[in-house]
Amino acid sequence: MSDASQLDTNILEDVADALIYSDRSGTIVRWNRASSALFGFSADEALGQNLDLIIPEHLRAAHWKGFEAALASGTMKLAGRPTLTRALHKSGRKLYIEMTFALVRDAGGAVQGSVAVARDVTERVERERAAKAAQNS
Repeated sequence: MSDASQLDTNILEDVADALIYSDRSGTIVRWNRASSALFGFSADEALGQNLDLIIPEHLRAAHWKGFEAALASGTMKLAGRPTLTRALHKSGRKLYIEMTFALVRDAGGAVQGSVAVARDVTERVERERAAKAAQNS
């Protein structure tokens, strides 16, 4: 492995946020340590699996509609802008996560897949909702 590719691997593994890369079919191809910490699945459990592994069932249709549209158009509605969504932990617990998405292209510009960067914001969201509920009671 070249020094540059080893550095790239080290960076991906050591960032604090979950980084997930999936190919055009939605198969997980990259899964860093932070992804394992956030979602509870080891890299061995996640790699080669469909993204449905971490998408709650009630959000899957909307996710795949957006995913397919992005691949077809080459653009993403939310590209680069964080969005709050729900995700599934291996335990079945639902998480609130903040994610950013980007399309990944080859040297010729063809879309190869999608990368998502995620962080757990469950505590923050639940704290804000509890404070709002307390104000309204």
